[in-house]
Amino acid sequence: MNRKDFLKSSTLFGAAALVLPTTNTFANNLADNSIDKLVDANGNYIHQTLPYSENFLEPYMDAETLHLHYTFHHGGAVKGANKDLQMIKKALDENNLETVDFWTKKLSYHFSSHILHSIFWTNLTNKSNLPKGDLLKRIEKSFGSFDRLKVLIAATAKNVDGNGWGIVAYQPYSDSLVVLQCENHEKLTQWGAIPILVIDVWEHAYYLKYKNKRTDFVDALFNIINWDNVALRLNDALKLTS
Repeated sequence: MNRKDFLKSSTLFGAAALVLPTTNTFANNLADNSIDKLVDANGNYIHQTLPYSENFLEPYMDAETLHLHYTFHHGGAVKGANKDLQMIKKALDENNLETVDFWTKKLSYHFSSHILHSIFWTNLTNKSNLPKGDLLKRIEKSFGSFDRLKVLIAATAKNVDGNGWGIVAYQPYSDSLVVLQCENHEKLTQWGAIPILVIDVWEHAYYLKYKNKRTDFVDALFNIINWDNVALRLNDALKLTS
């Protein structure tokens, strides 16, 4: 697809690129799990079951942290997004748009959290692996080498101001991989970029085990990043934009 064709399809791409509700990424990689499906048939946001047990990522991520993180922080974002959606619909039904800007901002925050968390859980595994194939080639093209990417994404995640994420994304406008530093869940991102690897550096992701040592947590995550899942997400992104 050339840039002109891509721009023609951008209105549909904007929503579909982040959610990818019909892909089979997780099912192919972590047995039969539908965590990539973020909405039900009625358009309500849904909190899927984790694709592994809560102690699956030990010792790098402890079971208690994973439980609290998934249940209350990710789960809270799903509940928040559904409330935001309801309030927007209510404002439209009542033709009262005085507070709709507030609820659309809230929806951006909560739904972005839902998207990133859903990617995060399957970006992790309990077996060490490395990027290969097309993913490795694109890493080398965009960053020079895998080691250079690791240095860049680690530093980006560690240095987020306050809470946020380090993100590796496919950017179809430039047909390249990019590293993003996301504050909260939605700030400082690029239009059109499709996340394929995310690193959560909100304090709730690491505080029980790593205390205030964010750098130790980020370094530890490199032992359990599921590069096979990252490769599948890249493949889905390429199909979506081809």
